[in-house]
Amino acid sequence: MRAPFRRLPREHPTGPLDGHKLAFPMLSADGTMAGFSGVTLGRAHVYRTVDDAVCAHGCRHACPSRWCDCGFYCFHSDSDARELACAPEHQGSVLLEVAVSGRFRRYELGLRYSRQRVRSVRMRPCRCGVPVSALADTGAGQRGWRRLEPVCARCAGARPVLTPDRFARLAGIELLPDDVPAGPLTPIGARAAGADPDRLLDDSAFGGRDEIEGDAVATAGAVAVLTAEMALLQARLDEMARQLGRATARLDELEGRD
Repeated sequence: MRAPFRRLPREHPTGPLDGHKLAFPMLSADGTMAGFSGVTLGRAHVYRTVDDAVCAHGCRHACPSRWCDCGFYCFHSDSDARELACAPEHQGSVLLEVAVSGRFRRYELGLRYSRQRVRSVRMRPCRCGVPVSALADTGAGQRGWRRLEPVCARCAGARPVLTPDRFARLAGIELLPDDVPAGPLTPIGARAAGADPDRLLDDSAFGGRDEIEGDAVATAGAVAVLTAEMALLQARLDEMARQLGRATARLDELEGRD
């Protein structure tokens, strides 16, 4: 009896694989290091330009594990990453091109893997549609890291900001223009504002933040995490069903059943 499912042959790539992903730009508390955090399950972990994946649940198994959602994620094409960026909870993210190495698992749209090197970053347009001129503090983040978002001079307002060029230098990566057309939508144009895009972040520049906006961002992030966890649970259930089917077929074969 022929098995209904077969394991795919193991791949042995001769070099790093290319990938594309979304991430939130992060700046260390002292302003000397740049990093990134994931837009879904990886929100709680900040990674550097060259980094290894760790299990977000604190397990010590090698990443990526078959029975865990740990590891870095990326798409095969930048178009899929741009489609994901349309979700409201992913506004403020940047587009990364990465080189994938180490252990990996291949999926239809991308990879889950253990090690990556960020090659380049593209700043997506500001929320208002105008080209980005700075990275502004969002008032969010985690211990030791501040979360930034790409904004135009008008939307930056009085918030402390960092130039995209300086962020790329801190991260040690290439800054590429985001020249992909966004369809028929065309912004009216950039409007002048009094913000200085060369002003660096410092503790004295921080003030209060809009609590309503912060709650909305937190709620959107929680929904994204729950959605990803539900997808992972469904994938595990599907895998268990396939294993049960193979075991049942094998048992029938051994017992001589039709």
